[in-house]
Amino acid sequence: MACIAKRRGRLCLDYYDNHGKRHRQALKKGITKKKAREKLREIEDQLAKGLYISETKILTFKRVAEDWLIHKKPNLRASTWSVYEGHTKNHFGEFENFKINRITTAKIEKFITDRQSQGINILTLRKILVTLGQIMRYAVRHRYISHNPFTDAERPRGSQGESDKQPIRVLTPDEINSLLEATENHKYRTIFRLAIMSGARQGEILGLKWSDVDWDNSQIHIQRTYNNQAWYKTKTKTSNRKIDLGPSMMAELRKWRLACLPNKLNLIFPNKAGGPINHNNLVSRYFETALESAELGKVRFHDLRHTYASLLIQQGENIKYIQSQLGHSSPTVTLNVYAHLMKSVNQEAACRLENTIFEADGHKMVTKG
Repeated sequence: MACIAKRRGRLCLDYYDNHGKRHRQALKKGITKKKAREKLREIEDQLAKGLYISETKILTFKRVAEDWLIHKKPNLRASTWSVYEGHTKNHFGEFENFKINRITTAKIEKFITDRQSQGINILTLRKILVTLGQIMRYAVRHRYISHNPFTDAERPRGSQGESDKQPIRVLTPDEINSLLEATENHKYRTIFRLAIMSGARQGEILGLKWSDVDWDNSQIHIQRTYNNQAWYKTKTKTSNRKIDLGPSMMAELRKWRLACLPNKLNLIFPNKAGGPINHNNLVSRYFETALESAELGKVRFHDLRHTYASLLIQQGENIKYIQSQLGHSSPTVTLNVYAHLMKSVNQEAACRLENTIFEADGHKMVTKG
């Protein structure tokens, strides 16, 4: 039976665990009987739920974080895992030597407040907190703790901030033509055109093979990406998709196929050695040079994807179709990114509605005054 005893001037918890092993846990000097009873009730509750771990076996936050990183590594891209590793090494110093069960909601909220007072970018802080939350969930799953204190912590407020996000630059049709005209190299002109006409990401384009082109249905099949000198499968099922292309884009691909040197990987856009193109060279040597020649100012390569989405929205295409072509996980994601491009006034839609209701049978309905 659990009880509180006194040994050598200190209160001591005396109890048996679920395996029948006796534990005597001496408490710090100055602990009152009330606090000791609370501690004993906490232990009894953990024993009842089968969640009890001896204090001597509870791991430090640092050890749990290291185990979590090992667990995550096989299922993550190297670049993503590197970000998580950087978070654990550089941002959780004050937690490292705490036993994992000693990290409370209050400590987490203080961590958040301290980082905000230091002026950390809110988007960066949110990414760091994602890592912290995952570590604490890992601790719960492995029964190092019975409750995740992170779930009760108040998160940093504030919008994802127009100032925090890089503004989307959408090219006009005239600017698109200027960019393509300023790109002398046939291969890179085809790349830029395909980026605009497909909305595919840079890594998806660099990973394309000729076998991914469906010449009969005028589509390209996105099945892999090439990023940071490494090959990856698409991140999600929706990223693995077929993108519709127009006849002029298909004609350009046919022209480039005749000019493209054969390569072992069957890449649509190989480098001179037959391997995949280095994305840094693509941007710095060719894309930015073309932008400068066309006098278009600062444009990111990813803005070509935004341009594709914007033009489809302006045409009034169905948001579900746009989502499927972009490879977003849901139409909600597409709307969150591009809602500001939607027309706030749409008289055409209002007129179509009236026509549907009042002229469907060939005459207008008469309303009584």
